[in-house]
Amino acid sequence: MTAPDPRRWWALGALVFAVLAFGLDVTVLNVALPTLAVDLHATTSELQWFANSYTLVLAAGLLPAGLLGDRFGPKRLLVAGLVVFGVASVACAYAGTPELLIAARALLGVGGALLVPLSMSVLTVLFPGEERARAIGVWSAAIALGIPLGPVVGGWLLDNFWWGSVFLVNVPFVVVGVVAVAFLVPNLPGRPGQGIDVVGIALSSAGLVALTYGLTEAGERGWGAAVALVPLLGGGVLLVAFALWLRRAAHPLVDRALFRSRGFTWGAVLATLASFALMGAMFVLPQLFQAVNGAGALGTGLRLLPIVGGLLAGVQVAERLRNRFGAKVVVATGFAIMAVGGVLGTTTGATDGYGFIAAWITVLGLGLGFALPPAMDIAMGSLDTERSGVGSGLLQAMRQVGGTLGVAVLGTVLNAGYTSAVDVTGLPPAAADAVRDSAAAGVQAARDLPGLLGSVREAFVTGMSATLWVSVAFAVAGVVLTLRFLPRRPEDVVRAESGHDYVAS
Repeated sequence: MTAPDPRRWWALGALVFAVLAFGLDVTVLNVALPTLAVDLHATTSELQWFANSYTLVLAAGLLPAGLLGDRFGPKRLLVAGLVVFGVASVACAYAGTPELLIAARALLGVGGALLVPLSMSVLTVLFPGEERARAIGVWSAAIALGIPLGPVVGGWLLDNFWWGSVFLVNVPFVVVGVVAVAFLVPNLPGRPGQGIDVVGIALSSAGLVALTYGLTEAGERGWGAAVALVPLLGGGVLLVAFALWLRRAAHPLVDRALFRSRGFTWGAVLATLASFALMGAMFVLPQLFQAVNGAGALGTGLRLLPIVGGLLAGVQVAERLRNRFGAKVVVATGFAIMAVGGVLGTTTGATDGYGFIAAWITVLGLGLGFALPPAMDIAMGSLDTERSGVGSGLLQAMRQVGGTLGVAVLGTVLNAGYTSAVDVTGLPPAAADAVRDSAAAGVQAARDLPGLLGSVREAFVTGMSATLWVSVAFAVAGVVLTLRFLPRRPEDVVRAESGHDYVAS
């Protein structure tokens, strides 16, 4: 058995710097959108494409990036991804038109697609089974930390500098990341002779783009809108075609044997469920803090930090419990804790202070720390080192779709609950439509109609309660699926201990 690389923890530190920039960029754009609408004279459609161009390119690039990492080795492509991310960040900062910013955001998606799966594939190679869960926990926390830091840093920068500064904030992380990866991450061999499945890349990329776009539009316009339904159906057809193609391809992009592994299949499914909950919470909570509590961008980011604190604490506690009880018990407990946090959240009232909200979102974060890293570790433990790039790309693609689905589904429930509960009696039709559109629009309208504000806040809390009950249902499903299907430990640990090559059960 090969001894672990002595530099592995330093290498993890380098990867943390690399992915922290990615996590920041997930939310920092949202803070700048109102300013961009004015300074760049951007239309509503262009504002949407500032986000969509990045998300869609990211979805399309995850599997091809993993394949390239397997073929040429992940280190040089990680450095290339960081450089692309840095150059694209500068291009975003100095884009003078909406079209240039959309193009720069698409380039940023290319960098992100290289960063995420390849950084995770490095963890699979560097860390033995018993340490990999801790490394994945640190890696996950770095990305999660960037999400609330985005509004915090972005809000402060917008208060003190011009809008381009919210993109330039990525550059220091990129510079440190490039230097750290270059010196601290060892050169891992690739497979230069590995074939490239061009048809598989085309089908999977097009399918993921269509599905992600359809889910995004469904969250904005409703599930019955043609602009959502057509790409959803088209994406589903393309992904089915991709699955069928894998049966006949000479060098398939994804080895079908991977899905015969219970560890990878159910680890990935449960990690996707946890991502559904995380991104859904990150969609609902900022609106709660802004519409109900009256917080600005900076205050919203600070109020989200308890989720990350809970996640960090959960990772530490879960690691100790896992050694004694196994991953199956720990992940199931994590989903159960998330369900408890969601139930507590459903009791939130419009007049409740931040202390109670901070308590239940900390519980949510704690559950995520229990559930997400061990589930990802079980999935990654099923990958051999030669296919870790594509495997991690597939895992991240599933999580990306799961997060987008979470925003779309929970956003639909939230909007339905809010719209049915808000009282617009006596308002002119145009004003009533604006108030029903969103809680943010309702708060804006209430500046001229002070009596409306209480109804808007109560209606939002009603919609949020319905949303959290849906999240609770998914968390309970996570408990059941974990106990029924998830192996106790990663397959590589079982193989190493037994001396046999078999699937853990």
